[in-house]
Amino acid sequence: MDLPVYLDNAATTPLHPQVAFAMRPFLGDVYGNPSSVHQFGQQARRAVEQARSHIAQAIGAHSRELIFTSGGTEADFLALVGVLRASDKRHLVTSRIEHHAVLQTCTWLQELGYEVTYVSPDATGYVAVEEILAALRPDTGLVSLMWVNNETGTVQPIERLSRELSDRRVLLHSDAVQALPSISIDVNQVPVSLLSFSGHKIYGPKGIGALYLREGTPFSSVIRGGHQERDRRAGTENVAAAVGFGVAVEQLRAEWEDRVLRISQVREQFLSGLQRAVTHWRLNGAQHAVPSICNVTFTGVQADALVMALDLDGIAISTGSACSAGAMEPSHVLLAMGIPEEEVLSSVRISFSSFITRAQVDRAVDRIAYHVHRLRVLNGTDL
Repeated sequence: MDLPVYLDNAATTPLHPQVAFAMRPFLGDVYGNPSSVHQFGQQARRAVEQARSHIAQAIGAHSRELIFTSGGTEADFLALVGVLRASDKRHLVTSRIEHHAVLQTCTWLQELGYEVTYVSPDATGYVAVEEILAALRPDTGLVSLMWVNNETGTVQPIERLSRELSDRRVLLHSDAVQALPSISIDVNQVPVSLLSFSGHKIYGPKGIGALYLREGTPFSSVIRGGHQERDRRAGTENVAAAVGFGVAVEQLRAEWEDRVLRISQVREQFLSGLQRAVTHWRLNGAQHAVPSICNVTFTGVQADALVMALDLDGIAISTGSACSAGAMEPSHVLLAMGIPEEEVLSSVRISFSSFITRAQVDRAVDRIAYHVHRLRVLNGTDL
């Protein structure tokens, strides 16, 4: 029987064995509440703070600048709402290609009376710094632009934008969930005010994330009911998940060069294979993309039919963000890039990990080629 092939790592990644090993004691014997003063609680507290330190060091931050959250979605929400609640400014600038965690928060803020300007990308999914700057107003309280797009892998100009906004004294938040596994981040070199992270995109556990909040950034707590996270996010910390997140970051740093090389090689093998085996396909947003994410349009093929056919073969790909894949709507990212809806509905996302083998890549290419041809014949659009 053929082994399954998992090519949906932008949705979530497998748990690294070292992460699972490190978490195990905190799912059993080490069960104290980290807010408790007795030794059981303090044992848990030390584990949480050690994990916080590992993550902060990885991005050049201080531990006190890192807030643990339940994931990237909560981190995005806290960033936007927490900053605007602490300001008298009522305008926010973002892009049309953001994750729904940002876009739906913006919609909610608009319902509360805030104003939001949505900047469009170019045909490659790239948002120009000049477009962001042109949207600024005297009452702009925050700019939010993701670092790496979760559907196309397009890298946004966060370094330059952060410097431009710093000169103008405008705060910048970036959803860095997909950037953390692909881009070396140093907040001492990039003057961004807030960054969102998620554990399960880097071979860590689900249900844990973090918000980097640069010291001195105005912020009003959104989740209240306790003094955890320095009064910035109430609720008992998820100790086991925090430990797992910290170890996942340690492994990321230790394996960085090997992972980057391996994923780049996998991407090259995959695209070369497609080039030989399939006709009439296009890579979307490739000009400024990380190697781990490929968004591909297969002309004449319904993307959802291709995803289901491959799933029956034990091969996992997706039609876009896992947070919206069940909505059966065309990708807002690809539409914002100006891609016609018919082509958007023929587009899939394929995302790699460093664990995939060459044999698995070859098998994926073979089955994709088979099903693309079969579906085109069934649709009467064989090319």
